[in-house]
This record gives sequence, structure tokens and C-alpha cells, in this order.
Amino acid sequence: MRRRNECGISYVELMVCVAIIMVLAAAAIPMTRISVKRQKEVELKAALREIRRAIDEYKKATDEGRVIVEDLDSEGYPLELEMLVEGVEEVGEVDRKIKFLRRLPRDPFNPDGEWGMRSYQDEADSDTWGRENVFDVYSESDGRALDGTYYRDW
Repeated sequence: MRRRNECGISYVELMVCVAIIMVLAAAAIPMTRISVKRQKEVELKAALREIRRAIDEYKKATDEGRVIVEDLDSEGYPLELEMLVEGVEEVGEVDRKIKFLRRLPRDPFNPDGEWGMRSYQDEADSDTWGRENVFDVYSESDGRALDGTYYRDW
């Protein structure tokens, strides 16, 4: 027989607590997924902005004559993204390079971390890179953002 002053929980009480915890966990998992996706989207926007700023600075440096344009078909844009990291020789300065990026950011939605690129000579909606220069970058991911747009259109 049980004494009146004994404390404890019954099996039914334990199952009710487990059920409540499972309901709360089921509600939290989708919120966590959305939060992680939103963070990746913020990272993608920042990476695209950083690369595009570096491309614009390179173009400005060529227009100002601070950087020698090796290929006249390049329209003053870098021939490869790596040029922005490695740097280019500054006109009139010995052993001085202008670097536009510390490192090339990776695409958070592309497993390879690689970017899609467009040349100045390519069509605006082109999916292939003409390799004349790097005028624009975009994500190669086919995923959709939380707002319904495709990442490759950003």
C-alpha cells in the first residue's frame, strides 16, 4: 500500500510532459530552418555586394589610368575574379600592387562555393561566361529565396 506523503510522478504524467515537449520541438524545427536560410541569404547578399564593389573599384582604377589594361576587349573589367585578390601592378609604381579583395567570398548556396560570371559582352540573361572579362557575378544555385525570387537573379 502507498502512503499518503509519498511523492512521485505517474506514467501518465510523464507521457503528458513528453507529448508537450514534442509539440514544442515540432514547432521550433521549422523556425530554425527558416532562421538558417535567412542567415545564408544575408551572407549571399553581403558576398555579392563585396564582389561587385571590388569589380567597380577595378573598373574605376582602369578608367583613371592607375591600372594598365592588358586586353582592350576587356572594357576595363578584370579578366578573372582572382585578379581582384592577387592584385594588379599600379602604373608608375615599382613593386606596388593594388588589391581589391582580401579573399574571394564563397557562395553559401552553392556546394562548390563558385560563382556564375558574365562578361560585358554577354547578354544580360546569359547563363554562360564568355571569358572576355568579369562584368557581373551571380549565384549558380537554383534555389528560391524566402521572398520567392531565385538566388541566381540577385
